[in-house]
Amino acid sequence: MEKQEYLVILYDYYSELLTDVQRQYFEEYYFDNYSLSEISENEDKSRNAVHKSIKSVQAKLYEYEDKLKLYEKDMKLKKIIEKIDNKEIKKELEELL
Repeated sequence: MEKQEYLVILYDYYSELLTDVQRQYFEEYYFDNYSLSEISENEDKSRNAVHKSIKSVQAKLYEYEDKLKLYEKDMKLKKIIEKIDNKEIKKELEELL
């Protein structure tokens, strides 16, 4: 899996653990495809400060997954659910995810 794609997935799991500013910079960089320069101009911050903030968010996302393993557990559960033959139980479990 590509690094950027993986970070976006982790962001879906852990974004609520980030500050508003961290979420904003991450979303502008990864979802809106703004450059570091564009973000720094829009926010009146140095390009280096924006870069450090995005790098910090990346490190935190990796750390959260390393400790909490929500994505890993979700993938394991999906594989287990695929093996279930009972359609009713399978549907109920899929709705929980």
